[in-house]
Amino acid sequence: MRNQGIGSWTARRVRKTPDKVAVVHEGRSQTYRQLHDRVLRLAHGLHGLGVRKGDRVAYLGPNHPAFLETLFAAGVLGAVFVPLNTRLAPAEVEHVLTDSGSAVLVYAPEQAALVQAAGPLRLIALDHPAKGETSYEDLITASATDPIDEPVTLDDLCLIMYTSGTTGRPKGAMLTHGNLTWNTVNVLVDIDLACDEVTLVVAPLFHTAGLNMTCLPTLIKGGTVVLMSAFDPAKVLDQVETHRVTYMFGVPTMYNAMAACPRWEEADLSSLRQVNCGGAPVPEATIRTYQRRGLSFSQGYGMTETSPGALYLTKEMSRAKAGTAGVPHFFTDVRVVGPDLTEVAPGEKGEIVVSGPTVMRGYWHNPVETAQAFAPDGWFRSGDVATPDEDGYITVVDRLKDVIISGGENIYPAEVESALHEHPAIAECTVIGVPDPRWGEVGRAVVTVKPGARASGPEVLAFLRDRLAGYKIPKSVVFVDELPQSATGKLLKKLVRARYGGPTLPSTGDTWGPSQRASTG
Repeated sequence: MRNQGIGSWTARRVRKTPDKVAVVHEGRSQTYRQLHDRVLRLAHGLHGLGVRKGDRVAYLGPNHPAFLETLFAAGVLGAVFVPLNTRLAPAEVEHVLTDSGSAVLVYAPEQAALVQAAGPLRLIALDHPAKGETSYEDLITASATDPIDEPVTLDDLCLIMYTSGTTGRPKGAMLTHGNLTWNTVNVLVDIDLACDEVTLVVAPLFHTAGLNMTCLPTLIKGGTVVLMSAFDPAKVLDQVETHRVTYMFGVPTMYNAMAACPRWEEADLSSLRQVNCGGAPVPEATIRTYQRRGLSFSQGYGMTETSPGALYLTKEMSRAKAGTAGVPHFFTDVRVVGPDLTEVAPGEKGEIVVSGPTVMRGYWHNPVETAQAFAPDGWFRSGDVATPDEDGYITVVDRLKDVIISGGENIYPAEVESALHEHPAIAECTVIGVPDPRWGEVGRAVVTVKPGARASGPEVLAFLRDRLAGYKIPKSVVFVDELPQSATGKLLKKLVRARYGGPTLPSTGDTWGPSQRASTG
């Protein structure tokens, strides 16, 4: 084949295991033969609409087999896939489509309102196409299945994945076919996925971990991907039991929500070989909760710009090095450096920098941001603070921009949040910096409480005194119903700061109970 990119993967897999189940979604199964047939038909259909090598094909919708079909069909043609975050505002959708220069948008019916901001491009509707739009299924049915072998190299651009779509102006990370291929190799080496893997994909596919750390590695091995369109903790437990799921990825908030389900202790999780967590520093309490169920709970670290894997803690070391993000993936190099870009000593804090074949080419049409993202020596600057230990295992501490400087002391919110998670009444929490006339800035804890539990601000702060140095303890606690999250389950600290980061807050008491909505202490 002249196509060496991921667009060739379905053809290569169908040579080996055509009749194995590739994708399961809402009770429907699709074999690799069926997947390849639909990918070829869609590629022919897109070609008939004028899509050529290098053109951008966008997708807007929840997890669905059509997402994967569109990704692979674009790869068959050498086109560039542009997945859109379903939580983007209309102005952000318009920006991403305009900035990427997308020629085609495939969209799900629940996104019809957002599509109004799409501008002048070809619209393909998964269901109920409006006048002038193309029906996705009609396009596939009417198209041929003749082989297409467009020359595509590993250096060619595969997808543009826009970052920070819910916290700032989105910028497009350019990921090549080689970036995704090498990331997949890293996953297969370090996570050791098997050909009989049954992988639950509940993290959004437009999120790099949902796509590249779970879905694509499973498909290249010939395993089965079980797609969920939205996260629901009870339904996740159901899917694990029903499909005998062996592997899954989630962010800490997802795993905490699953463990808070009433039937958590009785749920049959015996099929899970390992669970993988990332997207934010993982509280040790979360790790222990899953280890008590006899599960191998591994965590990793990465970002969209590194495709995403950078660090990984293997299941063999998941207990001995619990709390760390592990060591660099096999074909990735990671250093923790000080301001002068020299490596810090074990136990010291520094910035994570990354090099290797999974690092993005740069930001689409954004040379200024690209230049700022890379150090003079070519290593990608993550903006994340970490600490290496004597064995080279790296613990991610926090974002550089989230560090609270109080009276000249650095306070790392993730460390405080980990201590807060030990409190028996606290479900979720975050710590932000707020103005203070004496110290310049002090910490404020914003927390949610488990159903039926009670807690007070003074009691929570007293709980921390035996666990943290005095200067690290927040000066106030705010109780809320829920913390704002992105579509991937990540906490949106920008929104937390906007809502609760003022110098003063109205107080309605200092105790949170089932009948109260919010209070400070």
